[in-house]
Amino acid sequence: MTFEIKLPLFEGPFDLLLFFIERDELDIHDIPIARITDEFLDYLKKLEAINIDLASEFILVAASLMRIKAKMLLPRPELDAQGNEIDPREELIRHLIEYKKYKSVIGELAALEEARSQQEVRGNVLQELKQIAEKSDVDPELQDLDLYKLLKVYQRVMQRYEIAGKRPVHTVVQYPYTIAGQKDRLIIWLTDDLRLYFGEIVQREPTKIAVIFNFLAILELVQMGQATLGIGEGFNNFWIEKISREEGVPVES
Repeated sequence: MTFEIKLPLFEGPFDLLLFFIERDELDIHDIPIARITDEFLDYLKKLEAINIDLASEFILVAASLMRIKAKMLLPRPELDAQGNEIDPREELIRHLIEYKKYKSVIGELAALEEARSQQEVRGNVLQELKQIAEKSDVDPELQDLDLYKLLKVYQRVMQRYEIAGKRPVHTVVQYPYTIAGQKDRLIIWLTDDLRLYFGEIVQREPTKIAVIFNFLAILELVQMGQATLGIGEGFNNFWIEKISREEGVPVES
């Protein structure tokens, strides 16, 4: 002889609690917590007996019910900052009321969804014309073209053209200078003159970018030991001299 146990399925723990409350016609604002907790735990035990895995939210609500039940058994009630007694069931009641409100709305939305699924989509004249035009190999945008639309398009194009003409233009200039190239040029000049004042170098190549590259080339020549600096009096009064590779001293004229 075989037997079968059938239990109602609930979508969540609050669904189960609402079932108990509505079944026994209990006041949701004054829940008999001991009775509800016992019924909730008894339902969970039946689920375990038939090897149904319990979701974590059911276990969490069961623990919360037992905690509320324990608080209500304490002889000293918990008080808030104003000295009023705090009902341990308050948070649970608030969650149940919110869940009941959402559950009723879900039912209405499901009915609306069912009614909408039974309706036929109404035809769209413009969409149908475009489909006909595509089948006939006609550009649908040209079907309702008139002079006003052409003028509007022309106006927008001219506005974009004017905006584009006012945008700043950045030109990248490739200068014919490198530090290595200026070093070689300075070595050639030093071979002829032996000593070069910085002012003379500026006069030979007076552009701003050339002065910068020449100054960097001078620093690198000094760092590499190929030239030495001499400092005179006044502003920017210094010169460079070539250093002999054999003796490591400046070449004298």
